Amino acid sequence: MKQRLITGIIAGAIFLGFCVIGDMSFHLLVLAMSLVGYYEFVKMIKVRPFSGIASLGFIGVFMIMFPWKLLNITYTPNGEMIWLLLFLLMTMTVLTKNRISIKQVSLLLLGVLYIGVGFYYIAESRHAPDGNGLFWTFLLLSSIWASDAGAYFVGKQWGSHKLWPAISPNKTVEGAVGGVVIAILTAVIFAISSGDLLGLGRACLIGLTCALVGQLGDLMQSAYKRVYNIKDSGKLLPGHGGILDRCDSWIIVFPFVHIVMLLPY
Repeated sequence: MKQRLITGIIAGAIFLGFCVIGDMSFHLLVLAMSLVGYYEFVKMIKVRPFSGIASLGFIGVFMIMFPWKLLNITYTPNGEMIWLLLFLLMTMTVLTKNRISIKQVSLLLLGVLYIGVGFYYIAESRHAPDGNGLFWTFLLLSSIWASDAGAYFVGKQWGSHKLWPAISPNKTVEGAVGGVVIAILTAVIFAISSGDLLGLGRACLIGLTCALVGQLGDLMQSAYKRVYNIKDSGKLLPGHGGILDRCDSWIIVFPFVHIVMLLPY
């Protein structure tokens, strides 16, 4: 627990420090996190991280995460780029006469979308066009963390009904509800302190979304780690596991909130 706490404080301080600085520094940090996350994913699915086929996936994540806008480059990753990556990956199955299987390339493409798009929206939140990116990023992160903390402490104190034991045996219904309540309260505090930037109704909806979708993101990772019989996605953060272990909720919540246009800009 001591190691976990120390790692959490140091890693959290570094991440939040870069978040405050913003601009290129923050974007490059998130880009690096996305590549490390993809490396963890590739290892988990039993593909050699530095093989030719995996390299295509790394290039895909890099293309999605590259700071095009900050460098005033008009290119934006789109469906055509994803299709080209799909084409190249599937071509590898032909060239290797199925030594590289359709299952492998499907998982590699899934990882590019899951990780690349997830981290892309984390960076985009900080670069919000209304100039309040730091507020929106802190709002989402705080609501996610509040949900995690609320679920843990409420579940530990009052949890008795298992939420989804086949996927994550320690999570409880009581903990999940506690996480929702604490996340909503956190978002409301942000709204009250924001002046006219964020209304209470939207704040409640954002807090609810961060809790529900964040907990679902956590269950998603628990599900696929169970398939591969691993506890942690990596060992980068002692006591915490890997990048994907710490960011599993983030890379689901941030895209979801943007796609359903919950942020008022």
